[in-house]
Parts: sequence; C-alpha cells; structure tokens
Amino acid sequence: MIRRGKLLEVQDLQKNYGKKDNITKALNGISFDVLSGEFLGIMGPSGSGKTTLLNCIATIIKPTSGRVLLNGKNISAFDSKDLEEYRGSRIGYLFQDFALLDNLTGQENILLPLSIHGMDVAKARAKLEKLAVFLEITDILHKFPSQMSGGQKQRVAAARSLISDPDIVLADEPTGALDTRSAKILMNKLEGINRSSGRTILMVSHDPNAASFCSRILFIQDGIIFHELRRKQDESREKFYDRILKVLAQLGGGSANVL
Repeated sequence: MIRRGKLLEVQDLQKNYGKKDNITKALNGISFDVLSGEFLGIMGPSGSGKTTLLNCIATIIKPTSGRVLLNGKNISAFDSKDLEEYRGSRIGYLFQDFALLDNLTGQENILLPLSIHGMDVAKARAKLEKLAVFLEITDILHKFPSQMSGGQKQRVAAARSLISDPDIVLADEPTGALDTRSAKILMNKLEGINRSSGRTILMVSHDPNAASFCSRILFIQDGIIFHELRRKQDESREKFYDRILKVLAQLGGGSANVL
C-alpha cells in the first residue's frame, strides 16, 4: 500500500459572519487533511459551509480563526510575495461559472496565468498542447467563450487551472452549470488527471454523480464534518454512488435535494 503524505492541513478552521448577538458560524472548528495525490470531495446541504471552506483555502476570504497549511507552511503567515506565488502557481481554481474572460480566446485564457508570472512562451505552449489534447479542446483554442458550449468552457477553465502545475486544484461545483453529458466528460477528465499524474484535487459539489468520481468524501453540516466515505479498492462508481446517496439522505432530503 502506497503511503501518501499530507499536502494540505485544515486545523480547527472557524469563519463567523455578523456581529455580537447576530453571529453565524459558517465554519465551526473544522479539521481535516488532504493527502498528496488524493481526489477529495466535500458535500453537504446549502449553507453548510462548503464554499466558505474552499474560499478560505484559496485565500479569497480570511478565516476568523484556525490554520490552513500547505506542505506544512501556514498560508495565513505568508507575506505578499509568498501569497502571490500561492495564488498564482501553488493552487489552481475551477469555478462553477467558468470565469473566462470574454474578450480572450480559449488559448489566451489558459495561458494568462503563465504570462502574468513570466513563464517562457515556448514552455507554456508545449504544456498547453499536451493539456489541450487530453482535455479534447485543441479545436476550440482559437474560439472566444461566446462560441463555446458550457462543457467546452469548463474544459478550457480546467486547462487554465492545471497549466501552472499547481500543488492542488480547488474545484467549486465544477459541474453545476453543465448538462449531464458534459458533466460526465469533465469528471472523467479530472479523474484521469488525478490518476495519471497524481494531481491533487479538492472538489466541492452538490452532485452525487460528480462526487462518485472521488476517492474520499467529507460530508459537512453546520460547519463541521458529519461523516466520511472512502471509495473501496475495486469498488464500482455505481456502488460508491449508492453509498453517497444513503449519507445524503441522513443529511436530510436525499438526492432530490442535491442534484
């Protein structure tokens, strides 16, 4: 059995909104580790703290207390230079709404993070070529987002999140704006990248179909971990999906509430 080291550590993370007598605890002391090469899913009902958690890890928002460590280093203690490197190359972010720039082509959107950080053009194009072939977007690189389908936009966005070889990809509801077919194509690609290159992925999702591609899932409710599921060795995705549904039913509402 391969032992994987801790890549990301979330320690007693708390995030409060509001003041004094009107405080909402979006995160209530949540702690967990993400292992290097893992495909970890985060699930839970709306308002459970999933996106707040991801945004704290991405440094989009600052937690009230607690720590997030990447490779043992506390990201809250980073100076502006380290923080710029963290956001620009240590993490990749995949948004539900694609977050592509409308006035740039697919290729320009993907290469933008590298151009900002001064990567050699030839190296950048070589990396893009490999990613484009794998994600099946070679024929749309010259197109603008308005000329792409939702599934194509998200695969372009996936390429952008991967182009800098980040330590971890943070995916926030990546299938939320996609039809069933496009969602399955995207998840197959993400699973393939995880398995073939060992890319670590942390994904927030309402969708049990998308979550069934993960190797482990943490279910959160009211800002704390409610349950954990691990995909068994040689377990089919269909059986894992059924187990996910049973946990979601315990959280309240079952699949009809989360699909």
